[in-house]
Amino acid sequence: MSVLVAGGAGYIGSVTAKVLVEAGHEVVVYDNLSRGHPQAVPEGATFYNGELGNEECLREAMRKHGVTCVMHFAAHSIVPESMAHPELYFENNVAVGLKILEAMRAEEVSYMIFSSTCATYGIPDELPIVEDAPQNPRNPYGESKLMFEKMLRWYAEIHGIHATVLRYFNACGAYDGLGEDHDPETHLIPLLLQVPLGKRENIHIFGTDYDTRDGTCIRDYIHVRDLAQAHLLAMEKSAEGYSDYNIGNGSGYTVREVVESARRITGHEIPAVEAPRRAGDPPALVGSCEKLKRELGYKPEIVEIDDIVASAWEWHKRFPSGYEG
Repeated sequence: MSVLVAGGAGYIGSVTAKVLVEAGHEVVVYDNLSRGHPQAVPEGATFYNGELGNEECLREAMRKHGVTCVMHFAAHSIVPESMAHPELYFENNVAVGLKILEAMRAEEVSYMIFSSTCATYGIPDELPIVEDAPQNPRNPYGESKLMFEKMLRWYAEIHGIHATVLRYFNACGAYDGLGEDHDPETHLIPLLLQVPLGKRENIHIFGTDYDTRDGTCIRDYIHVRDLAQAHLLAMEKSAEGYSDYNIGNGSGYTVREVVESARRITGHEIPAVEAPRRAGDPPALVGSCEKLKRELGYKPEIVEIDDIVASAWEWHKRFPSGYEG
């Protein structure tokens, strides 16, 4: 298949583009590099440096390469930023998304796989979270993703654009020279690894009095290579209409457990500073991927936290200042 990977120079998009190339598909990476890196575009992919909101350029790329599927990763995804600047999130994650859908309609591209998030659920009533759980976002980031999910439902029903929504939990780890390089960095594992690299003195643990096994928040960590594999499975399935899947492990790790893993893997003490809870942080976010396993044959390969952290550590040692370094 010919696949246009929107946001394919970013973290998850680049790994997925690489997995697609390895599987023998034609890959077109389309990214404006505002938050991505040209070094992350995998060898074998065609790269367009362009704005996804430019519908004519997007259509030209689709037409030239005979694109049959769009994988959409090109969203802003920093929760605190969305609380400070919601307009950025509704513009990029919703309005620009509409441009992509209209370009697909014009070029008769009939299938989209959308990179969504567990943030659409808000604070869950039950764990693990299943796909029919109530969706009550607590921030503009989650709201913008949910809005686009709803748009996809209507485009599937009215315009015949088939769509698969994959809701991630915590993407992490590295794969074959591709890893996390965000500015600013907000994810726990790369922040932890900055300490042994000499880029920060300690790590903060926000909240130690939650009703969890050690008082710290529990999160579901998914290796980025497993995420990419889920996209490949969804594309090969090419289900008609609209479908949605969580990508979770069904269990999670506490912040303290992840800190201890980083200490084991790096051999560094990684001092931790206990701090008050952050507003809006749920005690636990854990997702079920039973539907994904049952319907698409998904089987995660890297699930132990030490293996996840070890893959990230190898990448950060190789690129201590990120891709630009």
